[in-house]
Amino acid sequence: VQLVESGGGMVQPGGSLRLSCEASGFTFSSYSISWYRQAPGKQRELVAAITSGGSTNYADSVKGRFTISRDNAKNTGYLQMNSLKAEDTAVYYCKGYGSSWSSWGQGTQVTVSS
Repeated sequence: VQLVESGGGMVQPGGSLRLSCEASGFTFSSYSISWYRQAPGKQRELVAAITSGGSTNYADSVKGRFTISRDNAKNTGYLQMNSLKAEDTAVYYCKGYGSSWSSWGQGTQVTVSS
């Protein structure tokens, strides 16, 4: 199982980024995908998740600004991030998981700064 994130970078407050999570080694369409983030000195926190059926949930801090989605044909999950704030600065991780397993990507840095 392998998950590879991409799309991070530096953006000004109010800007947008789209993160991608390319998966391999498992039947992507059958499992849930989630995005977590970890800021310096803080615990890793759940940002958003999407089930195999397309149901989504979000942290309160990102509701209305972030959108999680998936393209099963491309084995890829996405996190569209709009109206970014300085407090969104963190390393963002993708996680694939089922009832008895989980696997993490290596993370991608998102920095929101003027």
